[in-house]
Amino acid sequence: MGRHSLPDARRAGSVDPRIRVRRRNTALATALVLTVVGGTAAAVRGGLFSFESSCDDAAVHIEVAASPDIAPALRAVAEDARAKDITSDGRCLDVHVTARESYKVAAALGAGEKSDAQVWVPDSDAWVQRVGDTSAATQVTSLGNVASSPVGVAVVPSAAKTLGWPAKTYTWTELAGEATGNKKLSLGTVDPARSSTGLLALARIGAATSGVKDGDIRAAAMAKTLSRHTSDSDARLLDTLPGDAPDTKKQDTGESGSGRNQAVILSEQAAFAHNSAHDGGRGLDLFYPKDGSPLLDYPYTLVDEPRLSTDQGRAALRFMTLLGEPAPRQFLRTFGFRTDAESPSATLVAEAGGRSPQPYARVLADSVSKGAVQEALGMWTITVERARITTVVDASSSMAEPLPGSDRSRMDVTKESLLQALATFTAEDEIGLWKFSTKLDGDKDYRVLVPTGPLGDARFKTSRRVKLSAAFRSLKPVPHGETGLYDTTLAAYKAAVASYAKGRFNAVVVLTDGVNRDPGSISRADLVSELQKLADPERPVPLIAIAVGPDSDRREVDQIARATGGSGQRVNEPSQIHAAMLKAITAAGAGTPG
Repeated sequence: MGRHSLPDARRAGSVDPRIRVRRRNTALATALVLTVVGGTAAAVRGGLFSFESSCDDAAVHIEVAASPDIAPALRAVAEDARAKDITSDGRCLDVHVTARESYKVAAALGAGEKSDAQVWVPDSDAWVQRVGDTSAATQVTSLGNVASSPVGVAVVPSAAKTLGWPAKTYTWTELAGEATGNKKLSLGTVDPARSSTGLLALARIGAATSGVKDGDIRAAAMAKTLSRHTSDSDARLLDTLPGDAPDTKKQDTGESGSGRNQAVILSEQAAFAHNSAHDGGRGLDLFYPKDGSPLLDYPYTLVDEPRLSTDQGRAALRFMTLLGEPAPRQFLRTFGFRTDAESPSATLVAEAGGRSPQPYARVLADSVSKGAVQEALGMWTITVERARITTVVDASSSMAEPLPGSDRSRMDVTKESLLQALATFTAEDEIGLWKFSTKLDGDKDYRVLVPTGPLGDARFKTSRRVKLSAAFRSLKPVPHGETGLYDTTLAAYKAAVASYAKGRFNAVVVLTDGVNRDPGSISRADLVSELQKLADPERPVPLIAIAVGPDSDRREVDQIARATGGSGQRVNEPSQIHAAMLKAITAAGAGTPG
């Protein structure tokens, strides 16, 4: 501690969202009292807030599954509560805390698996949202937040000096851009599919490039660069930094030899823990991006609330209220967590590697939207794994209908969305395009416009990306054409399965604004049966079916897609297609239905 002069939190300034966060937490805690434990009056009469020092009966046990970073702090609070005979309804409060990776718990709950935990404290509400997105999920109820920690970029001192730390500040895209364009500065991250820090940073980079010319391409390029320096945990990520051995010449030179990173996306708490464990050594310096740091917000979440007994529900609330009291809050701060997002302890910030004028008080409590997170995960899935996607577009006459209140047709906006999606793919991704109506090619309801293959295939004078762009722009509704959905879907799926590419994210994306209207086609039941026969879990090719428009039938496309392990989505207008595709790709990549 004391490597740097302590920052002045008051001079750094703060913003009003802190008030919103406090109000939200207060409202959530109030709602819990009213809905979970049967009303405020009943809670008080039942001794929910009892501080008696003795136990009238056996202890009430609560299992808490917590993110590994906050688990030690929660365990310390639980042990202190046992030592002090803290009670709920006159019974001793016995809380057992187990460290569990948030993404693993989210996947299990999203799949509907039962949990032995009554309370879950992941590191970010993003995981709670992901559980809620799945139809078969175990119920989760977020009640408020117990701590927070902003996400920044931790840098070895020599590289930080080169970047002008602490006087020079950067936006997220500027920091990522330094790593993208500077061979001497490698930026590492934990896999965003497993880590909130990586996920929220990626979403922030995506949000910052949104609306900027070629922003999607820039975001995809940054994600691609990050994917080459990805670890599966904070511990392994920190192992990629230069070591402390004095005889290693390249340790701290800013050079990226031997796969070493000079900068890593890290939470303030993780940087605090790292620097605290290296007393006397050279710790990390922490950049807080000037466009704001997304927050790990540690939501206190009930698991399968309807199955909790009254005693368990009250005890869960008692532990939550306990975490808001002065002594437990001090435990949290001792472990490097903020208990007030925008007024952190000066000692905490300094130990984490922060220093004025880095804007450590500028946090983005509510800035990373659910949609932005889904898009970031979808982009990451197709960037890291590389994609092989056959896009199948409805060209029936109904696609010529104008959107409500617009002079543009459904097809016009669909083409625009497809071109936006195309920009997010790299030269190594394989994309193809089919269109369908009825009897487009003899008796076939479909026509292959661009065969699925690498966008940057060097064997051709004109790249497949250019051909696809032209093909997307040339799409037109077929006059009097009907919707030959079933036969086309089966043909496209057979082709994708036959050309399966190992090591890639293989998928078929079907976009349609109507139901099947080809009287001579296969039936829906037969289509589902055939798809189930073709689907192979060892060689997954999820079908992603997007029903476009308020008149479309999501239940139909969802039933068809689920036969392959995919999902059906419905969008009210074609402009939502890109986000829907990324959401479905995220769900398929995680192995969970959308």
